[in-house]
Amino acid sequence: MTKSETRNAAAVEAGLSNPKPEARKRMPATASSFAVRALSFRVVVVVLLAAVLTLGGCRGKRLTKANVDEVTNGMSRKQVESILGPPTSVDSTNLLVAKKVTYTYRQGDETVTIVFFNDQVSSKESNLHD
Repeated sequence: MTKSETRNAAAVEAGLSNPKPEARKRMPATASSFAVRALSFRVVVVVLLAAVLTLGGCRGKRLTKANVDEVTNGMSRKQVESILGPPTSVDSTNLLVAKKVTYTYRQGDETVTIVFFNDQVSSKESNLHD
């Protein structure tokens, strides 16, 4: 008996290997169950993505005249973002004695610009139609 045959016989006795042909027939079932699980995973991902996109649209317009009116001089950037959300664009300039940050919010053809000096609102401009 060769070393390979001895190892196979020992494995069969230990119950670690099943040389029966039925064991080979189960392999395609395992492969097909893997395909089913992969397909199920894809379906779950697509459903979750659709739900996130749908719920994201439920927030409504955050850029309204009423919301912009809530922003007052002296507010921090965090406070403004809690009201209006993240800006469409940010421009930051370090001056000698102060830091100037400009938030621009765009919604269609409407624009709101908020200027911060040292992280506090110093001015705001808006062309919102209400």
